Amino acid sequence: MIDDVDTELHFTPRQQAVLEQALLLLVEGGEKSVTTAGIARAASCSKESLYKWFGDRDGLLSAMIAYQASKVRTFESAGHRLDADELRHHLGAFARDLLEVLAGDVSLALNRLAIGRVSKDGQKLGRMLLERGRAQIDQRARALLEDGRRSGLLVFDNGDEAYRVFYGLIVGDSHVRLLLGEAADRGLFQRRAERAVERFWTLFAAA
Repeated sequence: MIDDVDTELHFTPRQQAVLEQALLLLVEGGEKSVTTAGIARAASCSKESLYKWFGDRDGLLSAMIAYQASKVRTFESAGHRLDADELRHHLGAFARDLLEVLAGDVSLALNRLAIGRVSKDGQKLGRMLLERGRAQIDQRARALLEDGRRSGLLVFDNGDEAYRVFYGLIVGDSHVRLLLGEAADRGLFQRRAERAVERFWTLFAAA
């Protein structure tokens, strides 16, 4: 099965609704709008609940990033042997989700905020994005590739390198272009995902 939102294991539905409101505030109002008072008002909850669930503002930002990253679905095989069609399907779902999430207003806002804050308070938010966002996505995707290798479908010596190739085939320079203001053409995401899987399969599929 595909786990639609991995952080359901960590965040209750109520907490997820609060995080959605926090992300919406970030997109609409920028960094200054992400305050405990503003989020509590928008999500109809108390500031005490926010502190209890997420701790300080950095904890809230970390939770927002982790929740956003969870929207890139990955497959957990639970040890069963994959067939080629099944693996290609899950690789395609990952590629489509990755493109959708990276092109979304929330991810772009978070990345732009992290870039803008580098000179102000070091690289704290950037590290959060890498550790709670990108690293979590990468870890789950590498596990999928390892499932493919254990099933005899993929051949590679280094899982990290194989994943970096797959990521590059999916994203290319599109994320940079989006951060610079280029409009996303979501109508092409399906074909881009399919093409990335086809090229990855050509490079790493077992004979």
